Amino acid sequence: MKYSSAAWLIILATFNTWAAERSLDIVAPWEVKSADPSTSGYVFSRMQVAENLVTTDNLGQLAPGLASAWAVSDDGLEWRFTLRQSARFHNGTPVNADAVVNSLEAAIAKPGILDTAPIASVEADGDDVVIRLESAFAPLPALLAHSTTLILAEAAYAENGDVTQMIGSGPYQVEELSPPQRMTVTRFDDYWGGAPDIEAASYLAVSRGETRALMAESGDADIVFTLDLASQARLKRNANLSIYSEPLPRTLMLKLNAGHPFLEDKRARQALSLAIDRADIATELLRMPEAAAAELFPASLGAWHIGVDPSSGHDIEKAQALLVELGWKRREDGLLARNGQPFKLTLLTLADRPELPLVATALQRQWHELGVELGITVGHANAIASSHHDGSLEVGLMGRNYGLVPNPLVTLLDDLGSDPDNMGGDWGTMNWRDDEVAEWLDTLRQSTGEQELNDLAPLVAERLHQQMPLIPVVWYQQTAAVSDEVEGFSIDPLERSYRIDQMEWAE
Repeated sequence: MKYSSAAWLIILATFNTWAAERSLDIVAPWEVKSADPSTSGYVFSRMQVAENLVTTDNLGQLAPGLASAWAVSDDGLEWRFTLRQSARFHNGTPVNADAVVNSLEAAIAKPGILDTAPIASVEADGDDVVIRLESAFAPLPALLAHSTTLILAEAAYAENGDVTQMIGSGPYQVEELSPPQRMTVTRFDDYWGGAPDIEAASYLAVSRGETRALMAESGDADIVFTLDLASQARLKRNANLSIYSEPLPRTLMLKLNAGHPFLEDKRARQALSLAIDRADIATELLRMPEAAAAELFPASLGAWHIGVDPSSGHDIEKAQALLVELGWKRREDGLLARNGQPFKLTLLTLADRPELPLVATALQRQWHELGVELGITVGHANAIASSHHDGSLEVGLMGRNYGLVPNPLVTLLDDLGSDPDNMGGDWGTMNWRDDEVAEWLDTLRQSTGEQELNDLAPLVAERLHQQMPLIPVVWYQQTAAVSDEVEGFSIDPLERSYRIDQMEWAE
């Protein structure tokens, strides 16, 4: 959403009024669409207003949230979550099993992450919440850490299940909510985990990166998330600010149509990957050398990261040799051709992230050196998914968040298309299927054992690296500018929380 200069003056005036009350003022790109977790749960989670049954620790591992413990039956069909006795909602009512069941049933009734789990029933049993499944689904606790499964007081819901007011149980409670831009919160002194130091905070959604950077520079915001490259360089020279950067489990990658005549052989996909100079893109274009992605999953994803040597990812001579094996020959104009057909592809990318067209142009140049002519089309947010469905996609450049749920398995089950009739997913592979990968994922879907994860996750990652239905380019980095008046700031790599409760004002 874009605003006129006059509108921004009004917004900033309001924001400065909040700041006069000594609030921690946070600015980020993401709008607050409503009070409903199904549309804006990520903001309420990050501002620590509402909580999940399960959360994550600072290392991204699952940890107790409103559930102090959980267990699964031997057959994997019944999960029992024991609730904290001391937790209360912001309206003073207890976080009991009935309230949790009400929230989960409301979430199940709406399109969302719980659609991926074969849930048969959700019931209250004393202080426990019991979830019964139609078939075993090991990553269920990770789904219950997603922002669409936040637990709210029963008074937050209308009779039809819509959320009419945000009544959570976190260390901060909503004072004012003005969608789609603003929210103010105050400390909840009866929080079960202890009252935090920061008494009040505010959130402002600002879509334009330049405006966010100016707010950090002028002191109109204490914390500003997601900085463009030019702004980072400028703000680093500001003595009153600190710039933070944290790798995210989000990969900027190429989605290839493995059913395309030019791309159906894995050697062609490998050649296109070998022709990419990731270090050049990460260093010269994005100014983040550490972002070069030699493999699909970053180190933060544990067993899914296989430790590919970054220096092995770029080899133009090997790429050319692989294409020669497939019958491609270089023409006088330097482009490759086979059976009279030039090696020509169209790359579709999205307009909603400014780095995507820039990376697409770099790939166009690098693949031209290989002899591949690459056209570029920039589309709307759902263009790649739409082109996947109608079969017209050849190459898609996009970002995929493997930390959307704190277990990559949930995302991969959708992306890799374990259903033989659906070879891939909107944001995953296209016309590619591997029976062994499907079997490994199905085993992980049913098994809660750490040993199976440590054994099978690397096999999946290695097979994807060999077959290259998805070609990694760079890993995303979250950035933030933080005022020197704030201490204790850190970036959550899973972007679940702004960790306001860990901050304090500098003395």
